[in-house]
Amino acid sequence: MNIILVSKNHGRSRAFALNPTAMLVVALLTILVLVSCVWAGYRYAAAQAAQQPVVPGFILAEWQGALDAQLNELEVIERNAREQIDAMTLRLGDMQGRLLRLDALGQRFVEAGKVAAEEFDFDQPVAMGGPEDDRPGESFAAPELNAMIAQLDQRIRDREQQLRLLDTLMSSEKLENQSFVAGRPITWGWLSSKYGYRTDPFNGRRTWHNGVDLAGKEGGEVIAVAAGVVTFSGDRSGYGNFIEIDHGDGLVTRYAHGKENLVSTGDVVQRGEQIAVMGSTGRSTGPHVHFEVLRNGRGEDPVKYISRASR
Repeated sequence: MNIILVSKNHGRSRAFALNPTAMLVVALLTILVLVSCVWAGYRYAAAQAAQQPVVPGFILAEWQGALDAQLNELEVIERNAREQIDAMTLRLGDMQGRLLRLDALGQRFVEAGKVAAEEFDFDQPVAMGGPEDDRPGESFAAPELNAMIAQLDQRIRDREQQLRLLDTLMSSEKLENQSFVAGRPITWGWLSSKYGYRTDPFNGRRTWHNGVDLAGKEGGEVIAVAAGVVTFSGDRSGYGNFIEIDHGDGLVTRYAHGKENLVSTGDVVQRGEQIAVMGSTGRSTGPHVHFEVLRNGRGEDPVKYISRASR
């Protein structure tokens, strides 16, 4: 390898011949220069970095403390939000249960004929509607939602109180109708002896008859003319198998001469319920029911109560 040097002033040139050893020395010198430059650049960069300001440790501690405080505050907010959601969920569950009871009570009114079934269908959602507004809707804030739930809760309480009062009135009316003494104590038969003085069928004398006799066939049904409590069921002299029912308000009915009593003392009976089988026990000339009505312990003509059946 030859290296030619040209003089600037006189244009002369000189040639040098490099053998392999010289070339190796030149290459090593070149590498050494490059490494020196890189090292010098690194030292310069390190010196520049050392001159940059360092954040003091107490400032880092303050930053960490502020960050921890924010994280704790966020955790408190999340916990409060969960508690509010849980509380609202409980209130909504309670309101849902009360609405189900209101629906059941309303259905009772429908079944009782107090309200029209075609107007109030408690199995279907309430009908509502209207045109859509062009303005965008807004979500309710938590305080507004709580206020709405409180208002709805109060309205439900008011409706519950009103419906309970109506239910009480209905039950009282139903009880009054059930305990209203009216109708015949038999399903089939005829009046064979009236209330008042009559000729005794056994001795022919004029005697007082404190009830009416309703004749029929043996084995026929004897029914209660009103709801009440059985105060006596058993054999009584002259009456045979005898039943007495207290209907309240001083009214008592009696049923005698049955072939068999089907109720016991203390039983609660309903209007129209069979209480005995028609027979001819006791002082009787044939199958019939001796029927009495007493008000405050004094006998009254049962016919006027039988005729009230149309009420």
